[in-house]
Amino acid sequence: MKKLINSPATVVAESLAGLAAAHPELAVNTELSVVYRACGPRPGKVGVICGGGSGHEPAHAGFVGTGMLDAAACGEIFTSPVPDQVVEATNRANGGAGVIHIVKNYTGDVMNFEMAGEIAQANGDVEIETILVDDDVAVQDSLYTAGRRGVGLTVMVEKIVGAAAEQGLPLAEVAAIGRGVVTEGRSMGLALTPVTTPAAGKPMFELGENQIEFGVGIHGEPGRERRTHATAAELAEALGGPIIDDLPFVSGDEVIVLVNGMGATPLIELYLMNAELSKILGSHGLTAARTLVGNYMTSLDMSGASFTLLRATPQRLALWDAPVVTPGLRWGA
Repeated sequence: MKKLINSPATVVAESLAGLAAAHPELAVNTELSVVYRACGPRPGKVGVICGGGSGHEPAHAGFVGTGMLDAAACGEIFTSPVPDQVVEATNRANGGAGVIHIVKNYTGDVMNFEMAGEIAQANGDVEIETILVDDDVAVQDSLYTAGRRGVGLTVMVEKIVGAAAEQGLPLAEVAAIGRGVVTEGRSMGLALTPVTTPAAGKPMFELGENQIEFGVGIHGEPGRERRTHATAAELAEALGGPIIDDLPFVSGDEVIVLVNGMGATPLIELYLMNAELSKILGSHGLTAARTLVGNYMTSLDMSGASFTLLRATPQRLALWDAPVVTPGLRWGA
C-alpha cells in the first residue's frame, strides 16, 4: 500500500509540523504532539480542549483556533493521547476560568483524560469539566468502549462549546451547553472500503467486492452487520432512519446536519448522500436548519460516510453561526 510518508513512526509529528507551517496562528509542542493557539490562553476565558488518536483529521488538531478549541492532544494513529499530553493541552488552554475536556467515549480516551484531569488539578489551580460524547447509535458496546462510541457529534460539540467559551460564558454554563448537545445528537456511519494504517501497511479488515460494513466505527471497528452494497437512497435510509428513531426526533424539529466523509469519499458522493438525507428528513417532518458536508471526522483512507443529526435550538443555532477560524472549519470571520 503506497503512502506519502517517511516512516510510520514519525507520521504524526511530521504532519503536525506541516500544520504549524501552514498556520502560523497555531503552535505545536513537537515532543508531546500538542497543538495550541500561538497567542496563548485568553485570561478569564474558559479553555476548551479535545484530543484522541490521530488519523481523524481535521479532527482534532484542525479545529484549534478562534471560536473552537484552545488546544488538542494528538495521540499516535488510532491511539489515545497519554495523560502527559492531555495535561500539556490543559495547561496551554488554561486562562484561569477553568478548562473543558471534550472526550470521545473510548476506553483509553476516558481513562487517560480522567488521569490527566486529576494530575492537572493536583499540580495547579484549574477547574475541569468533562463532556463525554457517545452519539453512535450503531452499537451499544464494542471492543473499544463501554456504551456507545463517540463519533461525528464531537465536531458539533467542539464548535458549539468553543463558541460559548469564546463569548465569555462561565465554566458551568459552557459545560451544560455541551452536555445538552450530547443528549440531543445522534450519528451512524458505514464503510465502503477498509482503512489502512501506516504501521500495518495493509487493510485492517476485509470487505468483499459487493459488501459494506454498516455501523462502522471511526477506527474501523465492526458495526451492526455486513450488508450487500446498495443505492445511495437505500444506504441513506438505512443510516438516517435509526438515527431519527433513536432520539427520537419528532415532526416539526429543526436539526443541524453533518454529512461526513470517512477520508476517501469524494464530495460529489457526499452531496448526493445529503440530497437523499434531505428527502428522508422531509418525510419525517424535519427541517435542516444548518448543513455541513465534507470530511471532518475521518478514518484515514476509508471510503464511506456518516450522518449526524442534532436537534436545533435558538441558542445552538446562534453558537453554530458564531465566527470560527480554524484550519478545518472557518466562517463568519
